[in-house]
Amino acid sequence: MNQEKIYGNTPCFLGATKLKISSEQIQDYDVLIYGVPWEGAVTWGDYTGCELGPKAIRLNSARYSGYLPELDHIDVLSHYQLADLGDVDVVPADTIETMRRIEQFASSVWDSKRFPVAFGGDHGITYPIVKALSEQVDGQVGIIHLDAHYDNYKDYDGDLYARSTPFHRIYESESVRNESIVHMGIHGPRNARETGKYAKEVGATTISVRDVRKATDIAQLAKEAYAIASKGTEAVYLSICSDVLDFAFNPGGPVDGNGLTSFELLELIHEFAKQGIKGMDYVEVYPQQDTNDNSSHFVTYAVLYALAGNIIHKQKK
Repeated sequence: MNQEKIYGNTPCFLGATKLKISSEQIQDYDVLIYGVPWEGAVTWGDYTGCELGPKAIRLNSARYSGYLPELDHIDVLSHYQLADLGDVDVVPADTIETMRRIEQFASSVWDSKRFPVAFGGDHGITYPIVKALSEQVDGQVGIIHLDAHYDNYKDYDGDLYARSTPFHRIYESESVRNESIVHMGIHGPRNARETGKYAKEVGATTISVRDVRKATDIAQLAKEAYAIASKGTEAVYLSICSDVLDFAFNPGGPVDGNGLTSFELLELIHEFAKQGIKGMDYVEVYPQQDTNDNSSHFVTYAVLYALAGNIIHKQKK
C-alpha cells in the first residue's frame, strides 16, 4: 500500500497515489479523491469540528483493503486506480472566497472525466461542486440527496452558504432540474415546516426514512429514486450527509434518532452507483465528537460500496 502522506501523518485515502490537480497523470487514474475541510456557520449550539473530517477519514481508511466478500467477492482496488488530490485550500474567514475556490477545484476535477469523491466539511460544499458539474454537462443535472434534513433554508442569519442552505442555492440553479432532485431518508423534528414546503414548491421528491423502512425491496426503491433523478438529466450526483444514519450508526453526528441503518445506507449507495452516478460527496463527519472514530471509519465502506456499484454499472454497458 502506498505510504505517501497528504500532510503530516495523514496518508492518502485507501493507499491512493498522491497527485496534484494540475498533473497530466490524472488520466492514468479512475477515481479522484479530494477533501474540503470547510466549516462555515455552526447552526446548532457548539456542535462543530467537521472541517477535520477529511483528515480523520483518510487516517482511518488505512485499516482497509478494497475487498468486499459480501458483494460477490469483488476487490475494488483491483479494478480501479485511486488518486488523492489533497484538500481544497479553503479560507476560514471568507465564505465567498472559499465557495469560489471549491467551485474552481471541482471544475478541474470534473474536467478530468474521472469519478470524483469529495469529503466534507459541512454540507455547504455541495453547492459549488454541483455548480461546477452543471457547467460541464450538456444538459441538466439530477441529484440524490441522502440526509436527515432538507438543508434548503433560504439563508441562515443572512448567510446564503451555511450547511443548512445548499439545496436552496441548488433550487435556484437553471442547470439543475428541480424535479430530478430526490431528498431521501428525511426524518425528524429538526426539520422545519417551511423546508418541506420549499421542496414541494420546486417539484423535488421526498422519500422519508419511513418510506425506506417500509419498502419491501430496498433495491427496487433505489431504482425508483434513481429513475426520478435521471429523468431529463445528463448526470446524476450523489450527496450524503452522515446524519441520514441513526445516531446508533453515526455516533459522531448530531443526535438524530430514527435514521437509516448502516446496511440500508450501503445498499442504497451501491444500487445508485449500479444505475450510474457521476460523482459523490460525503459530508459532516465530526471527529471531535466521536471518541472511537466510528463515523469516519464508515465513510470508507460507503465509498467502496459506491465504487463496487460503478464497476457493475460499467460491466453492464
